[in-house]
Amino acid sequence: MVTAKVWVLKKHFEGFPKTSDFDLKKIELPELKDGELLLESVFLSVDPYMRPYSQRDMKEGDIMIGTQVARILESKNPAFTVGTFVVASSGWRTHFISDGKDLQLLPSSWPESLPKSLALGTVGMPGVTAYFGLLEVCKVKPGETVLVNAAAGAVGSVVGQLAKIGGCKVVGCAGSDDKVAYLKKIGFDEAFNYKTVTSLDEALRKASPDGYDCFFDNVGGEFASIAINQMKKYGRIAVCGAISQYNDSVPQQGPYLQVPMIFKELRMEGFIVTRWNNRRKEALKALLKWVVEGKVKCHEQVTEGFENMPAAFIGMLKGENLGKAIVKV
Repeated sequence: MVTAKVWVLKKHFEGFPKTSDFDLKKIELPELKDGELLLESVFLSVDPYMRPYSQRDMKEGDIMIGTQVARILESKNPAFTVGTFVVASSGWRTHFISDGKDLQLLPSSWPESLPKSLALGTVGMPGVTAYFGLLEVCKVKPGETVLVNAAAGAVGSVVGQLAKIGGCKVVGCAGSDDKVAYLKKIGFDEAFNYKTVTSLDEALRKASPDGYDCFFDNVGGEFASIAINQMKKYGRIAVCGAISQYNDSVPQQGPYLQVPMIFKELRMEGFIVTRWNNRRKEALKALLKWVVEGKVKCHEQVTEGFENMPAAFIGMLKGENLGKAIVKV
């Protein structure tokens, strides 16, 4: 009999999440039936989407949603062998049972030297989000100028590097000088700390005086309102996230975007990465190739210990992570 540890949502978040909103529990797992697998989480992901999705999809007492890289400990399913690593979406658990239908194998070309935790970041959902958001929603072309906010995060850092591979000028903003230095290190043409500039409008204008063709928005709120006024005619805006608004108790008010969108004939599109589930392997193959070739660099913020899941999640929402926030069990 295996005892799993799980984190449950004790209380729906009001404003910013607190550690007291979570509860650590133990669950006895049953014996395996034919066709089932026992898995052990090795790395778990904490991501911004968990904040709004928990409000929309979860009840108090549910196990927190999330994804992990897990190792198969025991198998009664001939399609899976013991010791294999997979990506699963089984929430914040140390151990779990699966019938295998919801598991994704790591790409067969995954090098032994590459950390398997990258399957939760650059070569996983955040990387795939960057890939399709940039190529399918923004439809970037060589020579264009791309703006990315939350640019040192798991998605934004990949967006910038893919835009550079695509022959674009890339401008990024982040919330600390260390993050800005990292953006310049990985190839961003211009980067600035939005917390220390005297005027966001002036900083954006200085970084690209003739404006922006594409804007990959992870933040929303005031930043988006200002940036939209600096788009070029026929510019494209991919709305990936709105982290500036996820923890608001009172919804933010305008300004409103219709006038610049009309006069500049902009296209603004929200998206969720699951739209391209049928092309996921295409994106992972390309991302893995670029990582192995050194064209896309990765950085992970690793928190040790399953007991620190809530702290890692809260820290990520506060912007304390550089790159992808990961918990190592």
